[in-house]
Amino acid sequence: MKLQGNELQIQGLVACIDRDNIDTDQIIPTEYLKSIKKFGFEDYLFDGWRYLDDGRLGITKEERQINKDFILNISPYDQASILLTRDNFGCGSSREHAVWALRDFGIKTVIASSFGDIFYNNCFKNGVLPIKLSKKQIEELFLHSSDTANEIIVSLDAKKLTSGNIDYSFEVKDNLLERIIHGLDDVDITLQDKAIIKTFEDNRMKTKPWIYAND
Repeated sequence: MKLQGNELQIQGLVACIDRDNIDTDQIIPTEYLKSIKKFGFEDYLFDGWRYLDDGRLGITKEERQINKDFILNISPYDQASILLTRDNFGCGSSREHAVWALRDFGIKTVIASSFGDIFYNNCFKNGVLPIKLSKKQIEELFLHSSDTANEIIVSLDAKKLTSGNIDYSFEVKDNLLERIIHGLDDVDITLQDKAIIKTFEDNRMKTKPWIYAND
């Protein structure tokens, strides 16, 4: 993200994956869920499509047989930070690893006509902005982005997406957008009330000291 004028913006190259119902297992397969780390999943994003061989946790893309026909392996789309896709992206299981893999690859925004509910909410917790547009708008963006390298600008303050001469407004709750703008996760949100929490704990220690008898 970068600040331009008075608007916080996400600007980047678009990679198009023209499919409906891309589930979280396709985004990152089950074998990579063994790691409990929140980072380091970029090489496993879309594993079954990016590679021609079978991978495992700990093997990097440099050690793999690359599928040269897959969009994210083709220059300049291997540097894309915006993903354009179709309906019901991120459906399937609730694995947060799917968002971690997108984020670690460098994807800052996913544009689709609909998302899996859990995936949608996980995006905001991990710095990825999911944008919902109508199917007609998605189709127009595909026509604009499929054949040539195209950049999209997302104005967070204005909740507006711009691609060439195309301008679309999008809806997103302000409290969710704040997470993207300020890079906040659930812990950060909780710590905003740190003073209130401390006051509560201090008062409880005075009124119910037996709770802390074994501390």
